[in-house]
Amino acid sequence: MTRTISQLDHADQVIREGVGQAVLAHRPHGRTHDGLLSRLGPQLFSSMPRRDQRTKGMAYIRGLLEAKGRKSIRNIAALFGGDATEQSLHHFIVNSTWDWAPVRRALAQHVERVAQPQAYVVQPLIIRKAGETSVGVERRFVPELGQVVNAQQAAGVWAATPDWSSPLNWRLQLSRRWLADRHQRSQACIPDTEAPESLGQCSVTAYQELIKKCHLPIRPVVMDVRETDVAAVVGRLRAADTPMLLRIDGALRLTVEEPAFPRRGVSMTAQQIMSAVWHVRQSGGKFPAPGPVVTIRVALSSAVGRRERSDSTLLLMGVAEHGHWPAELWLTDLTSLSVGELLRLAALAHRVERDLTEVADRVGIRDFSGRSFAGWHRHATLASVAHAIVMMSDRTA
Repeated sequence: MTRTISQLDHADQVIREGVGQAVLAHRPHGRTHDGLLSRLGPQLFSSMPRRDQRTKGMAYIRGLLEAKGRKSIRNIAALFGGDATEQSLHHFIVNSTWDWAPVRRALAQHVERVAQPQAYVVQPLIIRKAGETSVGVERRFVPELGQVVNAQQAAGVWAATPDWSSPLNWRLQLSRRWLADRHQRSQACIPDTEAPESLGQCSVTAYQELIKKCHLPIRPVVMDVRETDVAAVVGRLRAADTPMLLRIDGALRLTVEEPAFPRRGVSMTAQQIMSAVWHVRQSGGKFPAPGPVVTIRVALSSAVGRRERSDSTLLLMGVAEHGHWPAELWLTDLTSLSVGELLRLAALAHRVERDLTEVADRVGIRDFSGRSFAGWHRHATLASVAHAIVMMSDRTA
């Protein structure tokens, strides 16, 4: 329905008043985030050229924090009242001119100052969709679900500590099939600069974008690469001098370089290497030492024959859990860290998984329903701000 200018002006006034008053009865779990949002909002939105944009940004975040149920634009607008308000917020997310990149940069730099993360965790995000018009949506096999679903695929980069994590950057994975459809691409307003990517390429690029565009220090990247081209991921991270801890699949082929290992120099799967470790331990062998965690020096089998540099050694880490060996397999170039330090870094991935379910989903990270590329990124950016506000509120409570 078309709205008049006066109706839209009235909607903006309702939003401005609502930022201060209308949503006070909708506190999640009886908690208010007013003070933190009021202090942080002006800093994060300083790049927005117009006051009405900054006001709507504050209102949208309040809606993500306080609206009941799914965080759709309609439910957010319901906090402030009126169809005209819904249209105004829809325009702000989908068709407005504000750039999400400076908002993400301001958020990332604030989180860096207040949290001093130990690592950045790259966390894939599946967003199931009923239709086929949302940007990047297609039929995908999801290993965790064991089925093919209609969904978007994104990669999020999270700053993480043992008791705190927050998403700072997002990147949509767009396939060759999707981008080759000129009609779909035009309808979603995808920039010409976007090119087809695999999940691994999308994940590494999301991390590199965060570091370069937000001017952040290089920290270890923790990533699940079981469904990616591991050699390509390792190569790109090494080229950027990025320390890494990568969760791998047992089928990945590696070559053991540990001097004391019985089959040194033989290409084996990671699972076979750890099975050999088990037999050595069962037979009373001295390598490796008994314990729930084992690390062994290895090389990617694809690199054997080119003689990797001596400073590029990798460690394969096997972790036992509840009598299962190995429950997890990790590949890392952090050879100077102790086993305990490596385990603490690996645990950050589980921290992010928990915060994704308990906080990010609660503030609607998967709830954008439009087809627009820019709309998705603006929603994801403001949902990341809402997530950070929840985490910071919990820390100061």
